[in-house]
Amino acid sequence: MQVILLEDVKSLGKKGEIVKVSDGYAKNFVLPKKLGVEANAKNLNELKIQQKRDAKAAENQLLAAQELKKKVEEKTVEVKMKAGEGGRVFGSVSTKEIATAAKQQLGLELDKKKMQLQEPIKSFGGHEIPVKLHPQVTATLRVSVKEL
Repeated sequence: MQVILLEDVKSLGKKGEIVKVSDGYAKNFVLPKKLGVEANAKNLNELKIQQKRDAKAAENQLLAAQELKKKVEEKTVEVKMKAGEGGRVFGSVSTKEIATAAKQQLGLELDKKKMQLQEPIKSFGGHEIPVKLHPQVTATLRVSVKEL
């Protein structure tokens, strides 16, 4: 029997795949637990429609991420910190502070977890930080650290 999976099933496959299983396995496990539906004409048509909808949504997300990348790369975020000994930053600038400053100054919602900061910023001046906006889109955010 062919079954369209509604969820990821460890030994069978991923959501949306059409898999061939024995009749008993389908009737006793897959169908009662709502892990899949029988692959008939109606369900196959619904699967195609759903895949088109998902593809369109993924394309829209990619376009939105590319637009956000343009906005992020046009501007610079300014962070003010206290000066410590020898003209160094007192403490360090973290992604949380950068995300807060970006929201206040630019009005951009950037997730601090998506910022790929190798190590905390501990010096004044300009820094470039890669920000992963989408699996295929990475923007470079310019951060200017200035003394209070």
